[in-house]
Amino acid sequence: MSSKGSVLVAMSGGVDSSVAACLLLEQGYEVVGAHMQLVHLEGVEHGCCGPAARADAAEVARIAGFPFEICDLTLEFDEHVIGDFVAEHEVGRTPNPCARCNGEIKFGAFLCRADELGIDHVATGHYVRSERASDCLWRLLRGLDRSKDQSYMLHMLGQRELARSLFPVGGLAKSETRALAERFGLPVASKPDSQELCFAPSGDAGRFLGEIAPHLMHEGEVVDPDGRVLAHHGGAAAFTVGQRRGLGVSGPEPSYVLEIDAAANRVVVGPGELLARRGVIADRVSWVAGGPPGFEPFEADVRIRYRGEDVPAVVAPGGDRLRAEFRTPQRGAAPGQSIVTSRGDEILGGGRILSSFR
Repeated sequence: MSSKGSVLVAMSGGVDSSVAACLLLEQGYEVVGAHMQLVHLEGVEHGCCGPAARADAAEVARIAGFPFEICDLTLEFDEHVIGDFVAEHEVGRTPNPCARCNGEIKFGAFLCRADELGIDHVATGHYVRSERASDCLWRLLRGLDRSKDQSYMLHMLGQRELARSLFPVGGLAKSETRALAERFGLPVASKPDSQELCFAPSGDAGRFLGEIAPHLMHEGEVVDPDGRVLAHHGGAAAFTVGQRRGLGVSGPEPSYVLEIDAAANRVVVGPGELLARRGVIADRVSWVAGGPPGFEPFEADVRIRYRGEDVPAVVAPGGDRLRAEFRTPQRGAAPGQSIVTSRGDEILGGGRILSSFR
């Protein structure tokens, strides 16, 4: 065995995870590549799912010369990701399936697979960094390439996961990753990034819900804040708070989704200024250090959307919940999405937005 130990690398078939595996091999780790089979749905051929992605991952392993396996996690994915995806839409929330997958599958079930194989570490191609501080606690840091930083989607990682996880491309720019793929002679060097909902054919969430949860996709009303019917829709589950396009409403000013009433299958729309919220309440809260930085409210930056901005807030922890009050009102705090707290490059933790307040 290598002096650096063994590592099970999650290989999606994309350039980032492929380079991560090759870098670790070059650094002296005993690498085993694994492609996670997550779905068994007809028509899934894009992103990190489907035969083409599996073939690309296998070819990279063949070229680099390390062992490779298919890790079947379809049952776990059905339960924790797709099941949660449907359940969240049933109550009018917009889920974050990528964050759910990272917490339950890539750093949950996949770690268990590493244990079964007697492998020391797991690694992914995520653009994040980790380091062990002087207090011996592991810290989760943003990726050096801020345009590719994925720390928002990994806010749930704790000490157990970080102690065993490696992120070889977290300190690289995307251009550097592609240059390394060329140097390693990998056929995925110019493969485009996946931007789609990986488990849904064509990446269409509404269509996917119509197929696996048809009870969610039936006609309902689009109303203004006073309850006046403005239009009709084909299923409230296809909408999210803050959405502007596809509302079927015309007027002198743009309209946005303000609220989703799942019980009534009703979508409430109105002017953008009504989206402004002073703060949010979140549940499913986890802290990277194992707990919040103290028991009193503290100052931090928060982010409520993956590609959103970090904004100053006062965060009040309380058990598995937190309350975040923004210094300036924010738009588009969608229930079901993640709120992530940070200070500088360090991610403190986060949770699921349960509700917002004015």
